[in-house]
Amino acid sequence: MEIKKIKAVYFSPTGSTAKVINEMAGELAAKLNVGIEKIDFTLPENRNMNPKVFNENELVVFGVPTYAGRIPNKILPAVKAMFKGSRTPAVAAVTFGNRDYGSSLTELAEELGNNGFCVFAAAAIVCEHAFTDKVGNGRPDCEDFLGIARFSEYITEKIVEVMTPEELAMPLIRNGEQIAPYYTPLKADGTPASFLKAKPETDTDKCTGCRICAETCPMGSINPEDTCEVTGICIKCHACIKKCPAGAKYFTDADFLSHVKMIENNFAARANNEFFA
Repeated sequence: MEIKKIKAVYFSPTGSTAKVINEMAGELAAKLNVGIEKIDFTLPENRNMNPKVFNENELVVFGVPTYAGRIPNKILPAVKAMFKGSRTPAVAAVTFGNRDYGSSLTELAEELGNNGFCVFAAAAIVCEHAFTDKVGNGRPDCEDFLGIARFSEYITEKIVEVMTPEELAMPLIRNGEQIAPYYTPLKADGTPASFLKAKPETDTDKCTGCRICAETCPMGSINPEDTCEVTGICIKCHACIKKCPAGAKYFTDADFLSHVKMIENNFAARANNEFFA
């Protein structure tokens, strides 16, 4: 079948998922000799657009990060409502912080399938953990990108072999495991951690008033007139912390910090990417 354009679609608060999806889309575009359109729905204003409809001559590479083993629950409604396929071939991809991607890839593939996409390939790619640079530091790295390149070559071979999207079969992800509940975060001592209401603090001695934190918050929850105020929900994405040039944002919630320590203690070993097609 003929592909005329690659569409790279992603939610990426810290930029890691965008890096992975754009790398994969770039590899596919080069191999198929077509252009790329990037659709970033990270910011609130980009989730208020009319639904985007894709056709059978477009190849969509769709990516989200893994939160608690699933698609981020505050972003799932956008995935369901904003993107519609019309016999559109698609690659589902999730990123995860060197721990485990749980059911997120299965969930994403199923949601895209329900929305008219023909998902025929899927990938779970390791990135540096959003909470700490001690877990997955520097990922994705050269080895990861080499794996993405090989996977993209296989995808290209697969899609040019078929005549219609209906010939593209949904890959079997994790031996067909069902979607599990969001996992319960744990503290360093193994007991449940409760930090749903935790929000980032601001070091006013370091803050320069640049407002980058407010501009990059995917929930639009930081008051741009007073960036010390987090007026809305916080999904712990760490966009404000990672992107603050002055290092003025941080968390103090005891349960959250203990959860971070648990992750550092248990998930330092290099995790592997997984590809399905």
